[in-house]
Amino acid sequence: MASSSNALPSEFAQRAQQGGIVVTVLDVPKLDLESYIQNYKGRTRTDRLLLIAQTSTVLSVDALKLAIHETTTNGRDVQLYRDAWELLIVLAPKEPEAEFKSTWVTTTDKANRTQLHHLQAELKKYKNNLVKESIRMGNEDLGKHLEAVGELSQAYETYSKCRADVSTAKHIIEVGLHLARLAIYRRDWSAVTANVNKINGLHTDGGDKSLPTLCSILYGIAQLGQAKYPEAARSFLQVDPSVNASQYDEFISPNDIAIHGGLLALATMSRTELSGVLDNSSFRTYLELEPHIRRAISQFVNGKYSACLAILEAYRSDYLLDIYLQAHVKHLYSIIRAKCIYHFLQPFSCVTLDSLNAAFAPPGGSIDAELVKMIRSGGLEARIDAIDRVVTIPSANPRAKMQAASLAAAKNYEKEALDRIRRIGIMSAELEVRGKHKNQGFNQGTVPSRWADTSGEGGSEDYDVQATGSALTVSDLVS
Repeated sequence: MASSSNALPSEFAQRAQQGGIVVTVLDVPKLDLESYIQNYKGRTRTDRLLLIAQTSTVLSVDALKLAIHETTTNGRDVQLYRDAWELLIVLAPKEPEAEFKSTWVTTTDKANRTQLHHLQAELKKYKNNLVKESIRMGNEDLGKHLEAVGELSQAYETYSKCRADVSTAKHIIEVGLHLARLAIYRRDWSAVTANVNKINGLHTDGGDKSLPTLCSILYGIAQLGQAKYPEAARSFLQVDPSVNASQYDEFISPNDIAIHGGLLALATMSRTELSGVLDNSSFRTYLELEPHIRRAISQFVNGKYSACLAILEAYRSDYLLDIYLQAHVKHLYSIIRAKCIYHFLQPFSCVTLDSLNAAFAPPGGSIDAELVKMIRSGGLEARIDAIDRVVTIPSANPRAKMQAASLAAAKNYEKEALDRIRRIGIMSAELEVRGKHKNQGFNQGTVPSRWADTSGEGGSEDYDVQATGSALTVSDLVS
């Protein structure tokens, strides 16, 4: 659960007062840290470990140890190591990992600078030779180096320069994925969407299915980051389970797809649509990895709202440790809870507050204030009787609905009848123009010969026709 700084350990309380902590989890998560982090590769592993260290009072030290080991063993980002070390010496200064590895920092920093100068010299040589493919590869190598050492903004700019030298669809896809990955690391969600749009729909040789899956995942992450929950839910539900997780584990894991897709579906979809989610053969593969999400959706579909909320509440601590979900857990839970209360009240015309408290309120608590908030916001159409302690749901008047529908149908029929009468009048007056060519019309200022008064009797006076320039005005065909 999230907690205030009053109940935090001293180190976390101090950092919370300084604005260094946004969410703090005091409960013991259900996840196993080492098994959890093995689902990812690349920079996201260290980013997730640092987030857990900054959020969970239980797993913080273990997460920092793993982050330091990951950085010094497989990484070249000196600043990332410094961030993890500075936090560890505050939380656990007596741990062996709290000793600063000055030798590794010096050696790695020197090697990074040497490699940077070498790649810049190579790129300069390629530009002098004016070979586009070599220039593209030089920019790509330089971008990978800058990304590895933590210079994400410079890496993004370097990857962007590759666009001018791409020559095949494969190169376009590679550049787009590089830029989308960097945008995710930088939390630039609009840039993620823009770069994925440029590669979505491109085809590679061999009919590879990984690209549409990657695009769906990247869309889902970006839309979740922008709080576009319905769109994010649809994106995660479209992920193809036949694609190997190694294709996208630098962003997300199959378990995360089940959690993200399930929570977003619960928050944004109707009961009928949720039934379709359970019957979706593709997404069912992911739901099997997280059975509690499938149970929560099933409980909601079956009308067991208290059980649904209880399942989600049991895993709140785990979701607060997710790098993409953390900022949205509170809002998503409030949406799902409001949906449960709304659907709980719908079959009844009157419900006691005691029964609502028994179903939804925490032990010894009340949901009176929550109901008032829902009613004021328009999320629930009901009235609260504070004296009798009942909630009254006004029933819809079927007679009024039927009368409104009948009036609308009559008005539509009247309009259609007038249009038909007008059409009949035009045809009976022979004012319908039928030319051989669509754009063929009358000569300016003339009247067709069949309307001319050749006999001196009747003629054009039989019809109220006025020739004014090239326009013909027909009036009084319908009274």
